[in-house]
Order: sequence, then C-alpha cells, then structure tokens
Amino acid sequence: MAHELPGWVAELTDPRRATTLDELADRLVPLAEHAIDVSRRLQALLNELNDPFRREALYGRVERLKARADEALGEVGDELAAAGEERLERVRAALPAQPSVPEGGGQAEELLRRLDAAVVPDLARRRQQVAEQVAERTSAALKEATQTLLTRVEELASAVTDLIHDVLPLAREGLELANRISVLSGRCRQAGGGPIPEPLREAGAETARAFDEAVARLELEWAALGARSATVRAALRGAEEAAFSHVAGVLTRSVRELAPEHVRSLDEAEARARSLLEELTRG
Repeated sequence: MAHELPGWVAELTDPRRATTLDELADRLVPLAEHAIDVSRRLQALLNELNDPFRREALYGRVERLKARADEALGEVGDELAAAGEERLERVRAALPAQPSVPEGGGQAEELLRRLDAAVVPDLARRRQQVAEQVAERTSAALKEATQTLLTRVEELASAVTDLIHDVLPLAREGLELANRISVLSGRCRQAGGGPIPEPLREAGAETARAFDEAVARLELEWAALGARSATVRAALRGAEEAAFSHVAGVLTRSVRELAPEHVRSLDEAEARARSLLEELTRG
C-alpha cells in the first residue's frame, strides 16, 4: 500500500524548488543529514555482519558446543548410575521378605552393609567401563564436529569479508556526498540572501540528482545487506546445531550399541546380589 507524504515534505527537501539562496541552503541541510544517516546505518550493519566472526565469538561458539556435549554425556552417566541403583534397590527391597531376617533388626543392617560392599564396587566398575567407552566415542565425534564447524565458519567468514569489502566503499560514498552537500550549503550561506545565481542553481540541481541516485542505491544496499545479515546468522546457527546433532547422534548410537552388554552386566550383578543375599541369610 502506497503512503503519500504531505506536499510540503518535497517542498522543503528538494533544492530544485528553492527560489532564494537561503531556501537552497535550507534544503541542502536535510539531504546531507540523510546521506550521513544511511551511510552510518550501512556501516553499523557491516559491523553487525562481522561481529559473529570475531575471535571472542568463535571461541564462544566452540565452548557452547563443548558444554552441550558435556551436558548430554553427563545425562547418560546419570542414567547409567540410576539403572545400577535401581537393580540394587530391587535386591534390597527383597531383604525384609527373607524369613530369617527380622524386619528392622540390626541383622538386616549388617546384611545390607555386606551386600553393598560386595556388589556396589562391581556395579560401579561396570558402569565406569560403559561410561568410558561412550565418552571416548563422544570425544572423537566432538573433535570431528568442532573441526567441521570451524571450517564452515571460516568459509562463511571469507564470503562475508568479500561482501564487506564490496559494500564499504558505498558507505564512504554517502559520507563524501554529505560533505559535498554541506560545502555547497555553506557557499549558499556565504553568498548572502536574494535570488540564486545560475552556477549555484545548477550546482544545487546536480547535487539533488546525485543525492537521489546515491541514496536510492545506499538504501537498497542497506535493505539487501539486512537480509544477508539474517541469512548469515541463520547459517551460523545451523552450523552449530548440525555440529551438536553429529555429537548427539554418535552418543545415541554408542548407548544403543552398548546397551545390551550393559543390561547383561546389570542382570549378572543383580543375580549375584540375590545369590549373595541368600547365602548371607542362610548363614
């Protein structure tokens, strides 16, 4: 939908409509400020585009990946510990059902102590073995994912650097245009009031045309650069997520592959605990 501005807007911002030197000088001022504004917005966007590739940002991206991998690995360790504890609790829960063990008596506490001393270290050792295998595979996957992430960031940084080098001269062009407009405005002020001499009128008209072309180009580049900046941020985020997904995938597959062996270890430990419980209660 088109939105029309009041007619006086063009009247007060188009040097070609000026009839006196003061009016010409007045109309040149907002043009200079507009050129400065769009140039600074363009430079700010270039800085924003470059920020994700600074050393601190790169270091933070790698650290976030490591932290997420450590968190996922820690959750697996907690699950392994919980599985072993669950098996042990099942054996402990069966203790009061033994007819030779009075519930709440000191003999029950002694049996639990001896049971824990005999079974818990073995469970811990088996759990540690599985955890170490998972950690080893995860560490290798993290190293690979980190290298892939760094390579992708480097490739993207190279493309962004080329883009910045292409666009930066445009931002400088806007500032140079603003300076020329300010100089012309100053000449009009110094010339005093009254009608506009033909040389200044032509200079004002030429400046207005140069302003229209340059600012249209800068505004268009600013809008396009904003879209590119959003694409770059999305690409960086996508690279991070892909790196973590690789690590998480290896972690999940490792747990799945090691799960049968771990379950057998838990079954053996539980059977041993029950057998030991029966020996202790008979003795």
